[in-house]
Amino acid sequence: MKIPFSYSFRNLWTRRFTTALTIAGMALVVFVFAAILMLAEGLQKTLIDTGSYDNVVVIRKAAVSEVQSGVERLQASIVETQPEVAVGTDGKRLLAKELVILIMLPKRGSDKPSNVVIRGISESSMILRPQVKLTEGRMPRPGSSEIIAGQSIAKRFKGGGIGEMLRFAMRDWTVVGKFDAGNTGYASEIWGDADQLMQAFRRPVYSSVIFKLRDSAEFEKVRERIESDPRLTLEAWRETRYYEKQSEMMAKFLRILGMTLTIIFSLGAIIGAMITMYAAVANRTGEIGTMRAIGFQRRSILTAFILESLLLGLIGGLIGVFFASFLQLYTISTMNFQTFSELSFSFTLSFDIFYKAMTFSLIMGFVGGVLPAIRASRMDIIEALRAS
Repeated sequence: MKIPFSYSFRNLWTRRFTTALTIAGMALVVFVFAAILMLAEGLQKTLIDTGSYDNVVVIRKAAVSEVQSGVERLQASIVETQPEVAVGTDGKRLLAKELVILIMLPKRGSDKPSNVVIRGISESSMILRPQVKLTEGRMPRPGSSEIIAGQSIAKRFKGGGIGEMLRFAMRDWTVVGKFDAGNTGYASEIWGDADQLMQAFRRPVYSSVIFKLRDSAEFEKVRERIESDPRLTLEAWRETRYYEKQSEMMAKFLRILGMTLTIIFSLGAIIGAMITMYAAVANRTGEIGTMRAIGFQRRSILTAFILESLLLGLIGGLIGVFFASFLQLYTISTMNFQTFSELSFSFTLSFDIFYKAMTFSLIMGFVGGVLPAIRASRMDIIEALRAS
């Protein structure tokens, strides 16, 4: 004989208070687990979305990021002549020689400074990044001390709004525009004329050369040519892979932190589930004896109690993920350990995170309920009936 599913559900409903406490504990653990995974996913998604699959980033060999890279003018000119570089409708090559430098800026409402990326751009920089749109103001005029700011910079840093002024590299720079870069890393950058920024910072080399491929399949060909050219000390990356690398260290740190916290908290949730199920077994000793006496097998008793515990985990997991999903409404900023620059990004919930969170909650329910279930299934019929 098999015990119906409704039996397990009714028993949880009968012990509403202890059931609610156990579910709350599990939901909290799943919330923390999902939140950390969403944080790491949001970071990676922001940086990966920053790049385009058809774009190539050329930096100095062994450089971890554009900030640490240096590309001499002669080397940049050699890269510019590669036949795989796409040509725009105006007949010009879709290639940008850019400068990337870190500066310190104070935040609004606080004097606490933070690292911000200044990017010196070329004429084709906007064309190479269709996800970047100028929303207010205008583009900087070549040869001027004018800049445009990403929406995150304009909102969070002093002097980042249109018409305001920022001072760095011993110059005053006027913000003449604001751009929307969506959920990408460019939203946390300031852009200006590359030549003017090179003069201001007294830096004679570019940080990177970025170009669009005329044919995406030609990437390996141009990469091998650039990296094997004895005149160059450069390496080429697909832009998507380059930005994916930028997120690896931070995402790994977040996942390790998340797993550590989750393991600590889950121990408490599992113990709570175990106590709840042991109490259920103790309160239903006579009931268990009666079911065994009328023909229910040990396996059915075991399955019924494990099912109860799995229901606790399932409900707790759903509640935890439900509340974690609201974190997607918030945007946070932190330092990217790879580039040491400020980066704004949002929590991101994916199906993979939902699947992992629910699997984890069911595992907690199973581990918390298996020992009480075994105890219930091994009860002697006579002793159980006497105890009632």
